[in-house]
Amino acid sequence: MQATAYTFDPQTHAGSVLLDDGTPVPFDGAAFDAGGLLMLRPGQRVRIEFAAPAEGAPEVPPAERRVILVTLQTF
Repeated sequence: MQATAYTFDPQTHAGSVLLDDGTPVPFDGAAFDAGGLLMLRPGQRVRIEFAAPAEGAPEVPPAERRVILVTLQTF
């Protein structure tokens, strides 16, 4: 899923992105580190991946799902 970097803390590597509908979604340092990036600037387009829901679990909105990867959007 594509998103736009919104906030980023270079100390903790945690931050948040905005989905294309404007919904903010937080991510932790582990999700950032998984993408192999060194820095993230607000406004930068990124690709995010969410953790798979548990089998049989009800569908939850993206803002309530856990981001497991933040990396640059490539074409």
